[in-house]
Amino acid sequence: MKRERHAKIIELIGRYAIETQEELADKLNESGFRVTQATVSRDIRELKLTKLTVDGRQRYVVIQGHNGHMGEKYIGILRQGFLSMDMAQNILVIKTVAGMAMAVGAALDAMHWREIVGCIAGDDTIFCAVRSVDETFVVMEKLQKLLQKR
Repeated sequence: MKRERHAKIIELIGRYAIETQEELADKLNESGFRVTQATVSRDIRELKLTKLTVDGRQRYVVIQGHNGHMGEKYIGILRQGFLSMDMAQNILVIKTVAGMAMAVGAALDAMHWREIVGCIAGDDTIFCAVRSVDETFVVMEKLQKLLQKR
């Protein structure tokens, strides 16, 4: 349940400009997660979220590690939601568990891989624009290695 909640938090802060713990708790409750402000506070700390000012408003964002690697939480979300991938030229199409595409897409974005230009996520599908066909193979190999390390 905690992993699903953490995935939903990442999805929600990616989708909405959430400024307060109370706003986040409300969004989680609307999504079917019964949480208190104390639970949300603990989740924020565990996910290492911080507030940044974006377009004049503060909002929660994911903190990226100093070395550019994803934290174990994000790798866990990626592993939990990932189902398959295929390529169409320089577009990497990733299939996920229903409802997990936004969280997995956010985890991919958090990796800051040079090869990936950007990701668009729906409910269960992510389109990753990759710089070239050759680099699409590189990204697929990186993902396979990441997903195999258990």
